[in-house]
Amino acid sequence: MENTFLVGMLASIGAGLMTGIGAIPIFFTKNISQKMLDALLGFAAGVMLAATSFSLIIPSIEYAGGGLSGVLITSAGILVGGIFLDLTDKYSPHVHLLDNRQEGINASLKRIWLFIIAITIHNFPEGLAVGVGFGDNNINNGLILAIGIGLQNMPEGLAVALALVRENYSSKKAFLIALLTGLVEPIGGFLGLWMVKFFQPILPFTLAFAAGAMLFVISDEIIPETHRGGHEREATYGIMIGFVVMMILDVTLG
Repeated sequence: MENTFLVGMLASIGAGLMTGIGAIPIFFTKNISQKMLDALLGFAAGVMLAATSFSLIIPSIEYAGGGLSGVLITSAGILVGGIFLDLTDKYSPHVHLLDNRQEGINASLKRIWLFIIAITIHNFPEGLAVGVGFGDNNINNGLILAIGIGLQNMPEGLAVALALVRENYSSKKAFLIALLTGLVEPIGGFLGLWMVKFFQPILPFTLAFAAGAMLFVISDEIIPETHRGGHEREATYGIMIGFVVMMILDVTLG
């Protein structure tokens, strides 16, 4: 268990660092088209969707014993996870720099802090998913999830950095902020690892809870953002390619 915990933490940190790696192109060019960005974000959504399906929901049903009872436990976890993130999103003051919307309760915080809160809300479920993916000492499943989350973090890191540059932040500061937002994920990873270590009987529910939170992020934030600029077709193909890539990774590595 100790080895699993260590590997899980390292995997969570690695997945989070991929956000910074994705932001590196801003040092070389700012001229990344919105069409390309929407396609890349669509790819991220597809990877998340496949990771949710194959690495969280299916194992949740299996750990719950399968059959109708297993499906009901998993369904409850998905819904609770989605509701939890909905309430967090609704009552936490934050701003989305990608589309300039402010949400949550009013607060007299600087805009950058509102943005960081938004990224924290967004990235926390991904770290949680990686952590619970190591449940039942399943290092293989956890590593596959970490790889998938790392892949989808790269276009998100680029999108965050570009948004900050457009808000007149320097490339260096935009990169550092994008990197730091990715490091929210190890916090979620630690919580997920802790939960499955001390509350093993609720592993199926915990996996499904992480899946529900991830599904909420995909539907509520990423897909609407990719469709906002009129590049729905490119984003849709991005989702399909991301889903296929993650499905292949899950089958070949799993």
